Amino acid sequence: MQVRQPKPFFLEGGPRAVLLLHGFTGNSADVRQLGRFLSQAGYTCYAPHYRGHGAPPEELVRSTPEQWWQDVRDAFLFLNHQGYHEIVVCGLSMGGVFSLKCGYTFSVKGIIPLCAPYKPGKAERIIAGAMRYVERIKHYQGVQEPELSIELAAIREKLPALVARMADAIDQVQENIYRITVPVFVVQARQDEMIDSSGANLIYEKVHASKKQLKWYEQSTHVITLGTEKKQVFQDILAFLGSLDWSDS
Repeated sequence: MQVRQPKPFFLEGGPRAVLLLHGFTGNSADVRQLGRFLSQAGYTCYAPHYRGHGAPPEELVRSTPEQWWQDVRDAFLFLNHQGYHEIVVCGLSMGGVFSLKCGYTFSVKGIIPLCAPYKPGKAERIIAGAMRYVERIKHYQGVQEPELSIELAAIREKLPALVARMADAIDQVQENIYRITVPVFVVQARQDEMIDSSGANLIYEKVHASKKQLKWYEQSTHVITLGTEKKQVFQDILAFLGSLDWSDS
Protein backbone atom coordinates (compact mmCIF):
# COMPACT_ATOMS: atom_id res chain seq x y z
CA MET A 1 0.00 0.00 0.00
CA GLN A 2 1.26 3.46 -0.89
CA VAL A 3 1.69 5.68 2.17
CA ARG A 4 0.62 9.28 1.59
CA GLN A 5 3.40 11.42 3.03
CA PRO A 6 2.98 14.99 4.32
CA LYS A 7 4.33 17.78 2.13
CA PRO A 8 6.37 20.88 2.95
CA PHE A 9 4.21 23.96 3.37
CA PHE A 10 4.56 27.68 2.70
CA LEU A 11 1.91 29.90 4.26
CA GLU A 12 2.30 33.51 3.19
CA GLY A 13 1.16 36.18 5.60
CA GLY A 14 2.84 39.41 6.61
CA PRO A 15 6.48 40.52 6.19
CA ARG A 16 7.61 38.72 9.35
CA ALA A 17 8.71 35.17 8.54
CA VAL A 18 9.21 32.02 10.61
CA LEU A 19 11.20 29.07 9.31
CA LEU A 20 9.85 25.89 10.94
CA LEU A 21 12.17 22.88 11.13
CA HIS A 22 11.14 19.33 11.99
CA GLY A 23 13.23 16.68 13.75
CA PHE A 24 14.95 13.42 12.82
CA THR A 25 12.43 10.97 11.26
CA GLY A 26 9.86 13.78 11.43
CA ASN A 27 8.31 15.93 8.75
CA SER A 28 6.25 19.07 8.27
CA ALA A 29 3.25 17.50 10.04
CA ASP A 30 5.11 17.99 13.33
CA VAL A 31 5.01 21.78 12.90
CA ARG A 32 1.91 22.22 10.72
CA GLN A 33 -0.45 23.15 13.56
CA LEU A 34 2.07 25.68 14.83
CA GLY A 35 2.49 27.05 11.31
CA ARG A 36 -1.26 27.49 10.86
CA PHE A 37 -1.54 29.20 14.24
CA LEU A 38 1.26 31.66 13.44
CA SER A 39 -0.05 32.23 9.93
CA GLN A 40 -3.45 33.20 11.34
CA ALA A 41 -1.60 35.70 13.52
CA GLY A 42 -0.06 37.30 10.43
CA TYR A 43 3.29 35.53 10.16
CA THR A 44 4.61 33.93 7.00
CA CYS A 45 5.62 30.33 7.74
CA TYR A 46 7.72 27.91 5.75
CA ALA A 47 8.35 24.29 6.73
CA PRO A 48 10.66 22.36 4.40
CA HIS A 49 11.55 18.67 4.46
CA TYR A 50 15.12 17.46 4.80
CA ARG A 51 16.32 14.87 2.36
CA GLY A 52 15.16 11.39 3.33
CA HIS A 53 12.26 12.72 5.42
CA GLY A 54 8.63 12.49 4.39
CA ALA A 55 9.88 9.60 2.24
CA PRO A 56 10.38 5.82 2.46
CA PRO A 57 12.74 4.81 5.31
CA GLU A 58 15.30 3.53 2.83
CA GLU A 59 15.79 7.12 1.69
CA LEU A 60 16.21 8.30 5.28
CA VAL A 61 19.22 6.05 5.92
CA ARG A 62 20.78 7.13 2.63
CA SER A 63 20.66 10.79 3.67
CA THR A 64 23.08 12.62 5.97
CA PRO A 65 22.96 15.48 8.50
CA GLU A 66 25.16 17.46 6.13
CA GLN A 67 22.46 17.19 3.46
CA TRP A 68 19.79 18.14 5.99
CA TRP A 69 21.74 21.26 6.91
CA GLN A 70 22.05 22.14 3.23
CA ASP A 71 18.28 21.79 2.99
CA VAL A 72 17.93 24.24 5.91
CA ARG A 73 20.26 26.67 4.15
CA ASP A 74 18.24 26.33 0.95
CA ALA A 75 15.02 26.97 2.90
CA PHE A 76 16.44 30.13 4.45
CA LEU A 77 17.55 31.36 1.02
CA PHE A 78 14.13 30.49 -0.40
CA LEU A 79 12.55 32.88 2.09
CA ASN A 80 15.09 35.54 1.16
CA HIS A 81 14.30 35.07 -2.52
CA GLN A 82 10.59 35.40 -1.74
CA GLY A 83 11.33 38.81 -0.24
CA TYR A 84 11.51 37.89 3.46
CA HIS A 85 14.59 39.24 5.22
CA GLU A 86 13.47 39.25 8.85
CA ILE A 87 13.28 35.60 9.80
CA VAL A 88 12.95 33.70 13.07
CA VAL A 89 14.04 30.07 12.99
CA CYS A 90 12.02 27.67 15.14
CA GLY A 91 13.03 24.01 15.21
CA LEU A 92 11.98 20.82 16.97
CA SER A 93 14.60 18.36 18.25
CA MET A 94 17.27 18.03 15.52
CA GLY A 95 15.53 20.97 13.89
CA GLY A 96 16.22 22.86 17.12
CA VAL A 97 19.91 22.08 16.71
CA PHE A 98 19.71 23.50 13.20
CA SER A 99 17.88 26.58 14.53
CA LEU A 100 20.82 27.21 16.85
CA LYS A 101 23.23 26.79 13.94
CA CYS A 102 21.20 29.32 11.97
CA GLY A 103 21.68 31.70 14.90
CA TYR A 104 25.41 31.99 14.22
CA THR A 105 25.33 31.34 10.45
CA PHE A 106 22.69 33.75 9.15
CA SER A 107 21.32 37.14 10.07
CA VAL A 108 18.19 36.05 11.92
CA LYS A 109 15.69 37.93 14.05
CA GLY A 110 15.61 35.25 16.73
CA ILE A 111 15.70 31.52 17.34
CA ILE A 112 13.36 29.11 19.11
CA PRO A 113 14.80 25.66 19.84
CA LEU A 114 12.08 23.21 20.91
CA CYS A 115 13.33 20.19 22.87
CA ALA A 116 16.71 20.50 21.20
CA PRO A 117 19.58 18.28 22.44
CA TYR A 118 22.61 20.17 23.75
CA LYS A 119 24.75 17.05 23.52
CA PRO A 120 24.31 13.78 21.62
CA GLY A 121 21.93 11.32 23.20
CA LYS A 122 22.45 7.62 23.68
CA ALA A 123 22.74 6.00 20.28
CA GLU A 124 20.69 2.99 21.35
CA ARG A 125 17.73 5.19 22.31
CA ILE A 126 17.85 7.12 19.04
CA ILE A 127 18.14 3.96 16.98
CA ALA A 128 15.25 2.36 18.87
CA GLY A 129 13.09 5.43 18.23
CA ALA A 130 14.01 5.42 14.54
CA MET A 131 13.18 1.73 14.24
CA ARG A 132 9.75 2.31 15.80
CA TYR A 133 9.17 4.90 13.09
CA VAL A 134 10.37 2.50 10.38
CA GLU A 135 8.17 -0.34 11.67
CA ARG A 136 5.16 1.98 11.69
CA ILE A 137 5.77 2.99 8.07
CA LYS A 138 6.27 -0.62 7.00
CA HIS A 139 3.01 -1.53 8.72
CA TYR A 140 1.19 1.20 6.80
CA GLN A 141 2.82 -0.05 3.61
CA GLY A 142 1.46 -3.52 4.32
CA VAL A 143 4.86 -5.23 4.19
CA GLN A 144 4.61 -8.83 5.41
CA GLU A 145 7.08 -11.44 6.60
CA PRO A 146 9.61 -12.58 5.53
CA GLU A 147 10.18 -9.36 3.58
CA LEU A 148 9.49 -7.27 6.67
CA SER A 149 12.35 -8.74 8.71
CA ILE A 150 14.75 -8.44 5.78
CA GLU A 151 13.88 -4.78 5.14
CA LEU A 152 14.03 -3.88 8.83
CA ALA A 153 17.43 -5.52 9.24
CA ALA A 154 18.83 -3.68 6.22
CA ILE A 155 17.72 -0.33 7.62
CA ARG A 156 18.83 -1.16 11.17
CA GLU A 157 22.33 -1.95 9.89
CA LYS A 158 22.76 1.56 8.47
CA LEU A 159 21.40 3.53 11.42
CA PRO A 160 24.49 3.52 13.72
CA ALA A 161 26.63 5.37 11.16
CA LEU A 162 23.86 7.91 10.57
CA VAL A 163 23.35 8.48 14.30
CA ALA A 164 27.12 8.97 14.73
CA ARG A 165 27.07 11.69 12.09
CA MET A 166 24.15 13.32 13.89
CA ALA A 167 26.23 13.32 17.07
CA ASP A 168 29.04 15.09 15.22
CA ALA A 169 26.59 17.73 13.99
CA ILE A 170 25.28 18.30 17.53
CA ASP A 171 28.83 18.55 18.90
CA GLN A 172 29.69 21.16 16.26
CA VAL A 173 26.78 23.35 17.32
CA GLN A 174 27.69 22.92 20.99
CA GLU A 175 31.20 24.20 20.22
CA ASN A 176 29.81 27.31 18.51
CA ILE A 177 26.78 28.09 20.63
CA TYR A 178 28.59 30.98 22.37
CA ARG A 179 28.47 32.85 19.04
CA ILE A 180 24.71 33.27 19.27
CA THR A 181 23.77 36.84 20.23
CA VAL A 182 20.25 37.15 18.80
CA PRO A 183 17.15 36.72 21.01
CA VAL A 184 16.52 33.11 22.03
CA PHE A 185 13.45 31.37 23.45
CA VAL A 186 14.36 27.88 24.72
CA VAL A 187 11.33 25.59 24.95
CA GLN A 188 11.68 22.30 26.82
CA ALA A 189 9.31 19.47 27.78
CA ARG A 190 9.78 18.28 31.35
CA GLN A 191 8.69 14.72 30.43
CA ASP A 192 11.00 14.48 27.41
CA GLU A 193 11.59 10.81 26.70
CA MET A 194 14.10 11.24 23.86
CA ILE A 195 16.81 13.67 25.02
CA ASP A 196 18.53 14.77 28.22
CA SER A 197 16.24 17.66 29.10
CA SER A 198 18.89 19.29 31.32
CA GLY A 199 20.52 20.41 28.09
CA ALA A 200 17.92 23.18 27.90
CA ASN A 201 19.59 24.84 30.89
CA LEU A 202 22.97 24.63 29.16
CA ILE A 203 21.63 26.10 25.92
CA TYR A 204 20.14 28.97 27.92
CA GLU A 205 23.39 29.53 29.82
CA LYS A 206 25.77 29.22 26.86
CA VAL A 207 24.12 31.53 24.32
CA HIS A 208 25.43 35.08 24.55
CA ALA A 209 22.09 36.71 23.85
CA SER A 210 21.09 39.70 25.96
CA LYS A 211 17.44 38.76 25.40
CA LYS A 212 16.83 35.11 26.24
CA GLN A 213 14.29 33.03 28.08
CA LEU A 214 13.74 29.40 29.01
CA LYS A 215 10.37 27.85 29.72
CA TRP A 216 9.58 24.34 30.90
CA TYR A 217 6.31 22.59 30.06
CA GLU A 218 5.63 20.22 32.91
CA GLN A 219 3.23 17.79 31.22
CA SER A 220 4.82 17.65 27.77
CA THR A 221 6.88 14.98 26.03
CA HIS A 222 9.42 15.31 23.23
CA VAL A 223 7.21 16.24 20.27
CA ILE A 224 5.96 19.26 22.16
CA THR A 225 4.22 20.78 19.13
CA LEU A 226 1.67 17.94 19.17
CA GLY A 227 1.41 17.43 22.93
CA THR A 228 -1.08 18.25 25.64
CA GLU A 229 0.34 21.75 26.22
CA LYS A 230 0.69 22.68 22.56
CA LYS A 231 -1.78 25.57 22.80
CA GLN A 232 0.26 27.19 25.55
CA VAL A 233 3.48 26.54 23.61
CA PHE A 234 1.97 28.22 20.55
CA GLN A 235 0.80 31.23 22.59
CA ASP A 236 4.24 31.59 24.20
CA ILE A 237 5.99 31.41 20.84
CA LEU A 238 3.62 34.07 19.50
CA ALA A 239 4.37 36.28 22.52
CA PHE A 240 8.12 35.87 21.97
CA LEU A 241 7.75 36.78 18.30
CA GLY A 242 5.73 39.84 19.25
CA SER A 243 8.45 40.98 21.65
CA LEU A 244 11.11 41.19 18.94
CA ASP A 245 12.22 44.42 17.32
CA TRP A 246 10.74 43.99 13.83
CA SER A 247 11.28 46.80 11.33
CA ASP A 248 7.57 47.02 10.56
CA SER A 249 6.56 47.50 14.19
